[in-house]
Amino acid sequence: MAAALDWLDPNLAAHGKGERAVANWDEDSLTMAVEAARDLLAARALSPDRLVFASTTLPFQDRSNAGLIIDALGLAETTRPADATGSLRAATSALLSALEQTCTTLLTAADRRLARPGSVQDFTYGHGAAAVTVGSGPGVIAEFLGGHSIFRDLVDHYRAEGEDADYVLEERWARDEGYLKIVPAAVKGALAQAGISADQVDHFILPGTMAKIQATLAGKLGLRADSVVDPLAASVGDTGAAHALLMLADILGRTQPGRLILLVGYGQGADAIVLRTTPALSDFIPATGVAGWLSRRQAENNYLKHMSFSGMVNIHFGMRAEHDKRTAHTVAYRKRDMVNGLTGGRCTACGCVQFPRTRACVNPACGAIDTQEPLRLADEAASVKTFTEDWLGFTPCPPLAYGNVQFANGANVMMEFTDIQAGQLAVGLPVRMVFRLKDDDEKRGFRRYFWKATPQGEG
Repeated sequence: MAAALDWLDPNLAAHGKGERAVANWDEDSLTMAVEAARDLLAARALSPDRLVFASTTLPFQDRSNAGLIIDALGLAETTRPADATGSLRAATSALLSALEQTCTTLLTAADRRLARPGSVQDFTYGHGAAAVTVGSGPGVIAEFLGGHSIFRDLVDHYRAEGEDADYVLEERWARDEGYLKIVPAAVKGALAQAGISADQVDHFILPGTMAKIQATLAGKLGLRADSVVDPLAASVGDTGAAHALLMLADILGRTQPGRLILLVGYGQGADAIVLRTTPALSDFIPATGVAGWLSRRQAENNYLKHMSFSGMVNIHFGMRAEHDKRTAHTVAYRKRDMVNGLTGGRCTACGCVQFPRTRACVNPACGAIDTQEPLRLADEAASVKTFTEDWLGFTPCPPLAYGNVQFANGANVMMEFTDIQAGQLAVGLPVRMVFRLKDDDEKRGFRRYFWKATPQGEG
């Protein structure tokens, strides 16, 4: 990135260090939130009472984004959805609210913020998601000791309606009047409620890529220098509303029982939450975890490709990209469990598994009518049966790869492949299902989602 923009401002080279996580063209905040929640539920299955989705980059303004996540996860339709937005601390505010309730909440947070090419944010923003569950019982790995929240409408950045990227004010303003004055007030309130002193904190979590801001605040608050948690600026970047939970997930995967965690969310005020890890943490094994996802990363050095995926550069894809992408909403509604949840059918007469689910069994030796029971395929083992790499069909990231996926339970589904390199696919290659953007109807402002197959172990 720094090399591509050297002609504009050689000083940008100072920001050209480390890596940042960026989404594929078919990923957005919603699809990343689904993947984070699936990873969490794979480690500990549960049926939450509520699902809250925190993000400043919600795909829909007037449609329940959290509700679509509920469908994608295959949760009960009685699960109450809620979208939390409007601030980078949307996730910590939602977490604090959930901790003060008695019901079970699945909180997932994600952001895919865009930045203007050549801006500092272009170097510091990352894309990512995290998820936690809040409830009670023997499986709790961190207990809530206290929290405090402060609202102050200090504008250090904003994104108005209709704008793709943030407008960012001077860093010194955000540091001196924001972080250094607002965060201490929230932290002191949380520590007082928890009944602990600052030097007892083992892990201090504060998102932010501003140089040395975590260490500076730790010194100001009387926190131990070794309590500062790596903000992941060099390996992920700032993932917006998701970042506090991402850092929390990272430290929970590395710490020990009995440790005190101070979690801070900042943005037009601050939230401070004090947690203490429990003995149950020793038995909790994340399905993948932050370190696992980082190990799956795919390196991408093509800056123009990244800008194309983010929509900051309008690439001419030719006439093949001009097809109408209108969604048949009546059909999508009637088949929503198949489209959103990849739910097929199993014949109760012969056991044949098929997708899509229909009235008639596809087994030639059976053909029974109205014997299909729903069966979710999204979490089933599968492999490549056939594949095609199509360099003529349109996709924002050629080649367009599709083929027949064979599930271990016998189902066969024709679907697209994603997160692959040309020549990577092979018959028999193990794959897993991921919830992704199918296409974007820019004419009508509607995004359509479906499931795709990606090689096992790919991000």
